[in-house]
Amino acid sequence: LQYGIVLDAGSSHTAMFVYKWPADKENDTGVVSEHSMCDVEGPGISSYNTNPLGAGQSLVHCLNQALKDVPTEKHVSTPLYLGATAGMRLLNIINHQDSDAVLSAVTAKLKSYPFDFRGAKILSGEEEGVFGWVTANYLLENFIKRGWLGEWIQPKKKTLGAMDLGGASTQITFETKDPIETPQNEVMLKLYGQLYKVYTHSFLCYGRDQVLRRLLSKLLQAGNYQGTISNPCWPTGYQKNLSLSSIYDTPCTEQEKPSIPLSTSITMVGTSNGNLCAVYVNKLFNFTACRYSRCSFDGIFQPDVSGNFIAFSAFFYTVDFIQTVMGRPVHLPSDLKEAADAICASSWSELLQKAPKMEKRLPDYCAISIFVYLLTTKGYNFNNHSFPNIAFQKKAGETSIGWALGYMLNLTNMIPAEEPASHKSLLYNNWVILILLFVFTTLTALVTAVCLLRRSKSSAI
Repeated sequence: LQYGIVLDAGSSHTAMFVYKWPADKENDTGVVSEHSMCDVEGPGISSYNTNPLGAGQSLVHCLNQALKDVPTEKHVSTPLYLGATAGMRLLNIINHQDSDAVLSAVTAKLKSYPFDFRGAKILSGEEEGVFGWVTANYLLENFIKRGWLGEWIQPKKKTLGAMDLGGASTQITFETKDPIETPQNEVMLKLYGQLYKVYTHSFLCYGRDQVLRRLLSKLLQAGNYQGTISNPCWPTGYQKNLSLSSIYDTPCTEQEKPSIPLSTSITMVGTSNGNLCAVYVNKLFNFTACRYSRCSFDGIFQPDVSGNFIAFSAFFYTVDFIQTVMGRPVHLPSDLKEAADAICASSWSELLQKAPKMEKRLPDYCAISIFVYLLTTKGYNFNNHSFPNIAFQKKAGETSIGWALGYMLNLTNMIPAEEPASHKSLLYNNWVILILLFVFTTLTALVTAVCLLRRSKSSAI
């Protein structure tokens, strides 16, 4: 087996994925799978802007795990990559020197391990979206697959659209035949001899964590930064003291920063008012500005969604909460809205009773459920006809869906632009041997049957 390692350095945390594939196969598809994964303890690397060395040190536990997961003799030939996403994109906006220092510290730590380090970089939002789309369609064998005789075949399936909801950004990517009116949102990919025209857009500041900060900022503004402010998105019976610095330390809330000291602490009290919560979540979007034939939101062009979609990361976790904790199905937009209403109407004690182990994120499910509802329906324009085509999934088979696998496949050139030749692989040879054995066994059985039949006739005479 060959191995590859990708560190997904997200805004809220870092995850390490170890992939494996048969070493005798080149440019194969459907053979790369997730060997293991490891969640890095602590926050995302962008949080170490004042302590860059800490960013590198935070990876040690998972890197040591990789030393065990990958056979020792394979260490030097195992490519190792780190890709940072929206958290580092935001830090790069705030302070370029800080983001460089974090990346340098992380690079130094990764280079100290015996793997084949290939680089650490900040991915653009479009790269993140496209690599997530490649991962999903690769795992589901929508590009190309093996036939039962080991030959390559082009499946007659359409590709899936991909929707990712991270901590600081959200991405939507899908194949379209419609004209794409903004060149920056159009990506042409040639994979296995097939040309794909893909629309992709990444919305910075629309990831789960940044949405919650932006929402708190709107509520603080409305409450005029008084000592105690009500929060309709939080459940009755829940309250928390908030430091203004924890809300306004990001470019996503920069323009709303108040003139009062950021060291000020304000008490926020939950009131379980879903309708009022929806009003404030709606304010996070601009659904009116559009200078193109059609837009999603914030004046961003988007062609009509078409075909099936897969929604992962926080999309999956939100819908999974609705289905498993709240016990509600999600098939139509109305299901999502009714579930959000039910969460928002619940008190803190009721929610704790339903999910006692989820205390940390529990107060925010009302707001995030409303956000996912508005994003998919008013934002991306899914309706009763198209919404049921969204599959909310964490994995395809045993492999996590996200940009990391697509990123590695791209950098290791494991998805060729040209269609692979139908070479006789080990798989093919195995099938030939099995078929010959089957033919030989069948012929032997027939010959034996004929001999027995003749013998029985001779005995009868």
